[in-house]
Amino acid sequence: MTETQLRRKLAWLISFRVAIVTLLLGSAILVQINTPGALPADPFFNLIGLTYALTIVYAQSLRFAHRHRWWIDVQLACDALIVSAFIYVTGGVTSYFSSLYFLPIIAASMLQFRRGALMVAVLSTLIYCGLVAMQYLGASGLLPESWGPSVVALPPFKVAQYTVGINVFGFLAVAVLSGSLAESLRHAGARLELASNEIADLQAFNEHVIDSLISGLATTDFKGQILTFNRAACMITRLSAESVIGRPIGEVMGFPPELTKSVESQLGGASSRQAYRAEFPYRMPEGQTIEIGLSASPLDIPGGRAGLLFTFQDVTDVKKLERDARLRQRLAAVGEMAAGIAHEIRNPLASMAGSIQILRQELPLSTEQAQLMDIVLRESERLNDTIRSFLAYARPQRFHIARLDIRRVLRDTALLLRNSAEVKEGHLVEVDVPPTEVLFDADENQIRQIVWNLATNGLRAMLNGGRLQLVARAESASDVGPQREDSVVLEVKDEGVGIPPEELDGIFQPFHGSFSRGSGLGLAIVHRIVSDYGGEILVSSAPGLGTTVTVRLPARALAATA
Repeated sequence: MTETQLRRKLAWLISFRVAIVTLLLGSAILVQINTPGALPADPFFNLIGLTYALTIVYAQSLRFAHRHRWWIDVQLACDALIVSAFIYVTGGVTSYFSSLYFLPIIAASMLQFRRGALMVAVLSTLIYCGLVAMQYLGASGLLPESWGPSVVALPPFKVAQYTVGINVFGFLAVAVLSGSLAESLRHAGARLELASNEIADLQAFNEHVIDSLISGLATTDFKGQILTFNRAACMITRLSAESVIGRPIGEVMGFPPELTKSVESQLGGASSRQAYRAEFPYRMPEGQTIEIGLSASPLDIPGGRAGLLFTFQDVTDVKKLERDARLRQRLAAVGEMAAGIAHEIRNPLASMAGSIQILRQELPLSTEQAQLMDIVLRESERLNDTIRSFLAYARPQRFHIARLDIRRVLRDTALLLRNSAEVKEGHLVEVDVPPTEVLFDADENQIRQIVWNLATNGLRAMLNGGRLQLVARAESASDVGPQREDSVVLEVKDEGVGIPPEELDGIFQPFHGSFSRGSGLGLAIVHRIVSDYGGEILVSSAPGLGTTVTVRLPARALAATA
């Protein structure tokens, strides 16, 4: 029995004792008023006063009872003695208060179980038998008559024996029965507590399992109102479980109308057993949009259909990997094609350009004919540059891989840009690098090509001028998350026209350029070089607000030489 339970039972016993004594006091007052002298008033009321005084002492000692269990036995013994005193002053064997012995016996069974009940029953038996014996020995002259309870006429001894036997049997029977019931109740309580702890442990285990899932999990009733929302679901949606419980899942997750109708039509039936899968964009509270992969199925329990079960994941990275894989396949096909056609075109083109150049120098040409010759030569050179870029993309050469400071590459590129034809009036080229070295093992020409291609695209996107930022920094794995590694980050930010969302997936494809100048291979070459270094490219853009291209290269990666 815990300390709290013991205190509660002792407090209940004190309250019950006060109630019984108050009842005795009230009945004694009524009897005394209606039949004066029927009760020995002074000793009777003195015993009631003594009981009240002891009750106050018991109440003050509640906080010590758990440490001093013997004090409980003292209280129960005192109760038996006070009941005996009541019986003594009211006639002994003829007293109507002998049944009061049952109260401390029952109280002992509740506090001390079978042992306490039998102890109080035996004590009550001994005291009661002693009182009756003193009463009859006093009446026979063997003891002073004042020792026994005063009574006008004693019943015959055989009647007294029968009365005592019935009472003693009652004391012991009540002790055994109440003690057995108390023991059974204690064992049942222990089993119930053990079962409750096991259920609580199982429930906690299930909650830990559900919260340990990396997939979001939500359950709803038949109306779609959310009942549970696990930890992963909160992390994916950036919503707290308290804020979504009871709300429609379609409203919380932002289901498109067609998705809501499909879920209702396919899973709304009581006999439906199939699962429903879908992907849809989810807009988080901070404004970022991610791709959600959702699976919905009926939630069946032994009692029948309970609602719906939804599991979902953030598949944004998976979709990006799928797009990158498709892009790599297309780029690989283009690379193979470029390698095959390069020699077939370049040699005839060189012959044609050389022949035109000789004809222009040796033949007398009119002004119009000379202009036509110049156009042919200029277009031949442009076509040759395109083929050269194509070859650089299809067969990127990696020579002189060495440790270099990325800061120097950015500063040199910025200096070249400021003095190139790409910079117009209103353009501002800035370099943002840390004060310490940003070291990386790579071919310096390839890194310059990455920065140059991204920077020239940024300048061309700023038709009316603007600021172009070239940023470099080193990132530690502890700063970006446990799933990352140390890396070098290059960023090119412009304030240009931006890129529409529907065009972001195709910007790294060959000949996708949207500018009047250029071969359309600049970003494709950048993507190829970054992929070969095991890096990644992230593009963040909004029409009219500019574009930020982030290149992240693993710090310990080395590009393989061709």
